[in-house]
Amino acid sequence: MTEIRHWADVIAEDALNLHKNNIIATGITPSGHIHIGNMREVVTADAVYKALLKQAPDSETKFYYIADNYDPLRKVYPFLEESEYKEHVGKPLSEIPCPCGEHSSYSDHFLDPFLKSMNELGIHPEVLKIDELYKSGFFKDIIVLSLQKRDKIAQILHEASGRETDESWSPFNPVCEKCGKINSTIVNSFNADEYTVDYSCKCGYCGVASMIGGGKLTWRVEWPAKWALLGVTIEPFGKDHAASGGSYDTGIRIVREIFGKEPPIPVNYEWIMLGNKGAMSSSTGVVISIKDMLEVIPPEALRYLIIRTKPEKHIRFDPSVPLLNLVDEYERLRDKEDLTEYEKRIIDLSKSEGVEQSIIPFKQMVTIYQVARGDIDRIEKIANRSGFNESRKLTENLAENVKNWLERYAPPFAKFGVSDTIPVQAASLTDCQRAFLKSFADELLKHEEPSAEDVQKLIYETKDENSSIHKTMVEYFGKPINASAINPKDFFIAIYISLLGTPSGPKAGWFLTSFDVDFLVERFREAAEYKP
Repeated sequence: MTEIRHWADVIAEDALNLHKNNIIATGITPSGHIHIGNMREVVTADAVYKALLKQAPDSETKFYYIADNYDPLRKVYPFLEESEYKEHVGKPLSEIPCPCGEHSSYSDHFLDPFLKSMNELGIHPEVLKIDELYKSGFFKDIIVLSLQKRDKIAQILHEASGRETDESWSPFNPVCEKCGKINSTIVNSFNADEYTVDYSCKCGYCGVASMIGGGKLTWRVEWPAKWALLGVTIEPFGKDHAASGGSYDTGIRIVREIFGKEPPIPVNYEWIMLGNKGAMSSSTGVVISIKDMLEVIPPEALRYLIIRTKPEKHIRFDPSVPLLNLVDEYERLRDKEDLTEYEKRIIDLSKSEGVEQSIIPFKQMVTIYQVARGDIDRIEKIANRSGFNESRKLTENLAENVKNWLERYAPPFAKFGVSDTIPVQAASLTDCQRAFLKSFADELLKHEEPSAEDVQKLIYETKDENSSIHKTMVEYFGKPINASAINPKDFFIAIYISLLGTPSGPKAGWFLTSFDVDFLVERFREAAEYKP
């Protein structure tokens, strides 16, 4: 049988067949909240980067994250105040004031939390800010070349994408000195020796702009310029850029025919769909930021969302119960003993390098947190009793994740509250259920600290006529009980009614081991005798 290989390893091998040394790059325009749809790009890049390091540890491998913060603000997005940002439309993101006043610019307002999130995800690229590269002169010579080859680039754009360019089109967009906008200027002439352009702006101003920080290349030229200048050999990007006639198609020709370099190996990825709302997009407001998501689930589970799926397949993400199931799926795989090599690779690439994680299952913490009513001392006590002896900090981190999930995304049925007194619903318990509760209480006293498995076993042993709990039930019931007529489901219902006042609840094993045995014994005995 052919061994299944992880997609990141296949991409890395293909790259190494072409290049001994590799440079992988990824980039996002920080025009709004950087969401988990954007995360697919950086996690994909990181997975390939790690695969390259594993396959060619002696080769030179670099990983860049490029913040396209010199792009213009396209419009006043739904999350912005119209009155405050209307005047800034068209200006470079790095030159616009921060929405909250706590960052150096508009772009840093969205970029800073994203960079912090990348660190939490164990992703550590070299971060390059485009505005700083332009202002340092990094692009100046390639800007000159682009202006000199303006007509050839316009021809490529037309032939590769069908885009028509008028006589005023330029591959370089100056920033107007008067209005500060970068998308309303026209280049009239340029001086290659002085690295300057003469321009006129729609605001009526005419001036001279430097190629060193006084403007930027238009996107379809800037992208291949970055490939050429940085030596990029691999780059993941969304399917919009990969479409026929899209940015990658025009980039291939520009980088080869204008800049004399080869394009990177493309890693095209599909969108992450938010439930039934469609693809995530900052501009439409269909978004959950990476920062917000890392406040809800551990980073390794978030990486797993991307790592387990080939880039070309779309991912549907729902932060309610499906998210709970995602974390559970990851933890089950992580804790599995007989992993295949492929499964080991998925776990290895899902790990957040340098970030220690709690070993308590997320679903179990959902139960523990609610039983303890959020009290960290009680949470730690229950976790220790359940055999999870880890640092208080790790337990606190996971408890905070669960708290946020319960408050923001959990459906009503996932939430519960333990009743301080016997719920009135206990009046509906049958005689057989009451006999079970008394017998169950007696059996629990025989276990100093019953495990989840002990609890489950006791409940199902009620069908075994030779079991201790069945015999005790017969004594309390006052007559023989037909084992074939016993349905353990009725006893689970009795447990939940006794504690929650509802016929259902969290997984019984984890649920009951979250309580002190003495409390359970007293509660079950009281519920068995309860009469309104």
